[in-house]
Parts: sequence; C-alpha cells; structure tokens
Amino acid sequence: MMPEDFQMADRTRQLKELASRLPFARERRPRTPPQATALEIDGTTLRAAMAGTGGKIARVAAIPLEFPADADRSDATVVGKAVGRALEALKWKPGAVVMGVARARVVLRDFVLPSGVGAGELASLVHFQASKELPFRTEEAVVDFQICRELPAPVPAPTPSGDDAAPGPVPEALPSRLDVLVAAVKADEVAFHTRLAEAAGFRLAALGLLPAGNARSVAALHPDDGTSACALVTLRPDDVGIEVVAGGALLFSRGTTLKPPAESAPPTAAAVIEVVRSIHGYAGDATHPPLGLVLVAGATGNEPELAEALASRLGLPCQVADPATALQLPADASGAALGALGAIGLAIAAVDPSGLPIDFLAPKRPPVPRNLRRIRIVVGIAATVGVALAVLALRTTLVQRRAAVLAATLAELADAEKKAPTYRKLIQQTAVVDGWIKGGRDWLEHVAYLASVVPPSEEIYVKSVSIGGNGGIRLDVQARSGETLARLEKQLRAAGYDVKPLAITPGADRFGYEFRSTVELAVPEKLRVDLHQVKPPPRPIDDVSADPAAYRRARG
Repeated sequence: MMPEDFQMADRTRQLKELASRLPFARERRPRTPPQATALEIDGTTLRAAMAGTGGKIARVAAIPLEFPADADRSDATVVGKAVGRALEALKWKPGAVVMGVARARVVLRDFVLPSGVGAGELASLVHFQASKELPFRTEEAVVDFQICRELPAPVPAPTPSGDDAAPGPVPEALPSRLDVLVAAVKADEVAFHTRLAEAAGFRLAALGLLPAGNARSVAALHPDDGTSACALVTLRPDDVGIEVVAGGALLFSRGTTLKPPAESAPPTAAAVIEVVRSIHGYAGDATHPPLGLVLVAGATGNEPELAEALASRLGLPCQVADPATALQLPADASGAALGALGAIGLAIAAVDPSGLPIDFLAPKRPPVPRNLRRIRIVVGIAATVGVALAVLALRTTLVQRRAAVLAATLAELADAEKKAPTYRKLIQQTAVVDGWIKGGRDWLEHVAYLASVVPPSEEIYVKSVSIGGNGGIRLDVQARSGETLARLEKQLRAAGYDVKPLAITPGADRFGYEFRSTVELAVPEKLRVDLHQVKPPPRPIDDVSADPAAYRRARG
C-alpha cells in the first residue's frame, strides 16, 4: 500500500468524525433511541430488523403482507393496515420505527464542493446546486445529503522550464474538496410513509434511504479503510440493486428492473449484464477507489450462481453475503437476513449516536439568514405590543373591579327600593316615638289606663287609637247603645281627661254594635296615671284577639 493511500484512509476517518459533529440546521433532533426497528417493504413481503444498544441486531424477520383482493397498493392506508397486521403476527413491540425509501423513488447526485466552508454554507451550496439538477420543482422536494469523503487537492500545473522561458509565478496550493452524496425525494413520498405509519399504528421516527442502509450493512459485514471499495449486489425477483461502498460511505447506487430472460439464457443473465454495466460506470470516475470485492445478497436462491458468473466476468472476488455469521444473528434469523440488509443497516444506524446519514423526516437545511435590522424592528414592535397588552390587561382588570362594585351597589339599591315602604313606615313610627319622647309623656301608660276605665268589650270596643301632634288622644269606638257612649264620656271625665262633646252616629256593624263615635281627649298637665289603682275588665271567654288565625277567621 502506498503512503498516499494511508493518507487517504486517515482523511476518510477524520471526515467521518467531522461530519458527525457538523451542526447542520435540521427540522428536529430526536434523541438516540435505545432500541429501533427498521421496516422494508419488498413487494408483498415485509422485512424487519430490530437493533439494540451498541448496534447489536436482536431480531430479523420476513413475513408476507396480506392485501384484500381489490386493494389499491398505492394507497398508504391500505399498505399501512397490512403492515400493522404483519407486526401483530410477529408479536413485535417496535418502539422507534425507521423506514427507507427505495432507490427507484430517489434522485441521487454526486456533488464536489469546497471543504473549507462552514456547515451552513455547505448546506446552502447543496440546496442551490440541487435546485438546478432536480427533475421536479424544489418546492416539491425534500433534500438531504451525506459527506462521503474528502478528495485530495488537485496538483497545480507545472511552470514551463527552459532557458528561454520566463519565470512564472509560483502556483498556489489548491484547497481540498468534499464528495457529497445528495438525495432528493418528492414531499408526497414523505407524506406517504407518514400516513402509512399512522395506519399501521406506530410513529415514524426517521425516514432514511435504503441504499444507505445497504451501505451500513456492508460496512458491518466487510470493514475497510477506504483505499478499496466493496460492491453489494442485491438480487430480487424483478430487479437488481448495485451499491458501492468505501470507508462506510455510499459512493455509487443504481437500481434497474430485470427483463425476462430468454428460454435458453440462465436466470441470472440479465442481472449479470446490469451489474457489469453499473461496475463499468463506477470505474469511469477516476476519483473513485478501485473495486476490491463484490458481495451478492438476496433471497431468490440464485445468488450463488450470480456470484460465480460475476467472478468470471469481472475478474474480482465475488461471494455471497453471510450476514448471520458476520453479525452473529440468532439461528432463526439467518434465512430472513439474506434479503434484509437494507433494514439491518437502517436499524444499526438508527441506534448510532450520529443517527441516519440521510433522514428525509429531518433533513439538513441551510440556516435562515439573520436580518438584524428586521430583528430589531420585530423586537421593538413585539415590546410595544407587549406593553400595550399589559396596559390593556390592567385597564380591563380595573374596569372589571369597578363594574363589580357598581353591580353590587345597584343590587343593594334595588333591594332598598323594594324595602322603601317598610323603611318609610319605620321612619314614621320612629318619628311618632320620638314625638312621644320629646313630649315627656308615657302614652303607652295612657293606653293601658284607658283600657281599664272604658266599659267592657261586651258594650263597647275601640277600633283605633291615635295620638295627635298637640298631645291629644283620639279614640274611634263602636257601642251597642247611645247610653253606653254617654256613660263612656262620664267615665273618661271622671278619670281626669278633658273630653270634647261626643257626636253619636248610627252605624251598625255585623257584631251588633249599633252606634259609632269619635272621642277626642286632652290630657291635662296635672293628670298622673297610676296603673296600680285601676283594674281592667276581664276578657270575654270567646276572645280570639290573641289568636291571629282565629281572629282572621272571625273578621273574614
């Protein structure tokens, strides 16, 4: 091995470490899951691989997908339900799930870009160059990329020599370059896999590239130092895929559909032609390291025959891949692993701290350029709006407090208006009592005294008693006869009151009292009331005045 080869291998290792640390702007940065399940849909077969901590493959399986007879396999919901049923049949708890986009659905390009740029500038260069070479609009595309290797700096052209040649300027050393693999898919493809995951009942953690998964498997099966490349030929019933890997990076990928062979041709004849054509296309780039080994993988049963045919055509070592031995897989996973190298590689990459090199769910994007003037304007507007909102909130709070006080006051006012008649009556009664107090007379004693000196209720009863503002007492009475009223006048005069002459008026009521009169009394200053010297007449046996209910019935 030449010294420059050792130098290239060392640069490749340094490049891989650099790429893992580059702070590209991604849509999201999920943490590394302790366990991941990778799924690959190969026609009507679901190939699954489960990896644990450290990239150890724990389980590999291949199970047919069951579709209804009239199912539309281009519908993500239909495919997702079939995948969900297959996972239930496997009795797997997938956890973090990653899937890969097939080579036929991806546009791959190799760009050579300067190596002395920053991460954000490199992403900007990739997206700018991809926008000119994509077969569809960039608005419809999801673009991600992987740094494959660092290319040596070009050798400057030698200056002319000779006696007549004028001495020219010393050529400057040219900078090294980066070999960048760019992958682009339509946004509809990403949406398809997202809907598929929802229909299957799991959350899609990452969406990688199946050729990149194959490259990771090749790196695990056949580690190399980057000085020589390894080709992986994946044989399927209807197509063949060719990936070339060096130093763990995917340098070349091509997939093609196989035409039905002639009756006299062997089953692998069409595959041999496509593989040889692809290998020659890879070798046409002088910057690529030479091919040193060809691995054949697949589950068709024709892989040994294909390996033998390629060895005779290419003159290179060709062998059938044995992932079960190299990865120390369980015995029951050896058969399923032959056609699941893509899923195995994606599962190993998913649990690696650096993650998938290409992830269409979280692609590397150019950083958004900062406009400081615009940022200042936006911050100023935001601060102004914040102050305005704070003032508005304070005003709203104060208004609500005042509104609550107003509502409570209006409620008290409405309640007071309902009780206004009671208040007025109480005020009037209070005024009367105050008048009594200011007059210096105990009118309640006079009322009790009058109740003792008037005739008994069988002859006369008092309908109302009122005290005048001039200190006089007025009695409205109802009597059975005029003689009773005359006797009443005499008894009141004998008790010490000044009595105005009575006006007797006929006025029978329903109780048999035939006469009514208004008695006006004046209380002399010298009159002293002594309740101990008088005795009120006894109450009648049928007196109901102390029983309100009976009294109302008697009056009604």
